[in-house]
Amino acid sequence: MGRRYDLGKDGIWSLVLSLALPTALAQAVNVLYAIVDRMYIGHIAGYGDIALAGVGVAAPIAAFISSFASLIGMGGAPIMAMREGHGDHEAAEGIVTTGFYLLLISAAILTPVFFIARDHVLMAFGASASTLPYASEYLGWYLLGTPFALLATGLNSFVINQGQSTKGMISVLAGAVMNIILDPIFIFLFGMGVKGAAIATVISQIGSMLIAIQALRSKNTAIKLRFSGFLPGEIGRIIKFGLSSFIIISTDSLLLIVLNAMLQKYGGPETGDILITCSTIVQSYHILVTYPMGGMTAGCQGLVSYNYGAGNSERVRLSIRNLQILITGYTVIMFFFTIFGAGLFASLFTDDPEILGLSSHYMFIFECMVIPLSLQYVNVDMMTALGQVRFSLPLSLNRKITFMIATIVLPIFFGAESAFFAEGISDIIAATAGTIVMYTQLPKILKKRESAGLMI
Repeated sequence: MGRRYDLGKDGIWSLVLSLALPTALAQAVNVLYAIVDRMYIGHIAGYGDIALAGVGVAAPIAAFISSFASLIGMGGAPIMAMREGHGDHEAAEGIVTTGFYLLLISAAILTPVFFIARDHVLMAFGASASTLPYASEYLGWYLLGTPFALLATGLNSFVINQGQSTKGMISVLAGAVMNIILDPIFIFLFGMGVKGAAIATVISQIGSMLIAIQALRSKNTAIKLRFSGFLPGEIGRIIKFGLSSFIIISTDSLLLIVLNAMLQKYGGPETGDILITCSTIVQSYHILVTYPMGGMTAGCQGLVSYNYGAGNSERVRLSIRNLQILITGYTVIMFFFTIFGAGLFASLFTDDPEILGLSSHYMFIFECMVIPLSLQYVNVDMMTALGQVRFSLPLSLNRKITFMIATIVLPIFFGAESAFFAEGISDIIAATAGTIVMYTQLPKILKKRESAGLMI
């Protein structure tokens, strides 16, 4: 299950690689939850392309619901790491317990609300009369697994942020492998179609959740889930720390909802569903590119938080610098793969020549600024790891607002297809703003920490 690293003494570069790469792999595998469903659905004989469009409308809504796991998990985990770095072990375990119960409460609220309103929400955000039956069926069954999805993702953050990145990877990997195996069984062998894909995903999330709980209960785990010791006074701080990550993930989902709605509105009855099918393929590729970046930064948040809590500024600086080098290298590779491999990726979802050609074209447009995007991920998530929500939150909002404006305005003047340019525009603006903030504010933050002693 992997060793537990000494975040305060082990070499920085080896720590960054050891923590970031397994977590990136875990997130890459986590993408399979979304795209494997879509790959199988797209190849259902007779109605695959229209069903794929329906799932494409439902998927951002499902992702928005799942983003509440990041609010709690990525909010609580850095606090847990800071407490442990400061030597307050009991408080660190109390944070884990508090996160566990907040995840359960979130699921209890979100599940019935979205289940009852799902058809109205789907029609408002891009479904057509043709795609609604598939979208509603997929989302309805997916919602029944909301508690398992939130616990699996949220608890994994607490595993990763105490240096147990391999355990976190195993939790996600096991669920994804289950999903890959179960999808064709439920979709094709049992003839359940879209419903089968959702059921397979729920079962897989149950598996991931159980492994994450076991990891936090293991005798070899330093900071354990105790089920007792709920800390009501920490709820506000957990939400404050997690708000930036939550905004990144939840607004990504909301913006994709807006994108689908604009494609449907300006594409019209003739091309709207085709554009949404293409958008579904483009978004599948986008999360394949961005989730590993989020995994790398999430894997290293505990490293930065721990050393910030311990007052070791030089290790904080080196951790951020090495992480940026690693993620930039990754985005360079993905940029060239987008140029040469977009058609191959699109062929995993459809055999239709028109959709293949359009999807490949839109994929390059959407990812053209992926290299600058690496700066945004590091800047925002490392500010969160330092507890600097006053910087990470506005940086997150800046990118989302830019994307929203471009997604709405561009189609008005240049047609539905121009909406795909919104991602690149928002990426370069956000990267520039975030780099300026990081360069000017990080020295001040670390100097203040040094002068304040070990008070957190």
